[in-house]
Amino acid sequence: MTSAALHDLFLSTLVRKAGGNRRRWRLVLGEVRLYAVATHPHCNWAVTPTGSAGENDMVERIADDLRVTHPIVTAG
Repeated sequence: MTSAALHDLFLSTLVRKAGGNRRRWRLVLGEVRLYAVATHPHCNWAVTPTGSAGENDMVERIADDLRVTHPIVTAG
């Protein structure tokens, strides 16, 4: 999976589970940061949400779920 596809999946999941619109969640979510697999072999991506406490909590819960199914992503 690419980082762009993960970002899109993140947004779709947020809208489906939390409601709201993709524009707001895109602002809260920010970009998916990638790390080298050599230094992060279990999960090479991270997000840093910048919303309210409730929004950030929702992003972190979904991130935990997505890390299980998509731990390694590629640039793109």
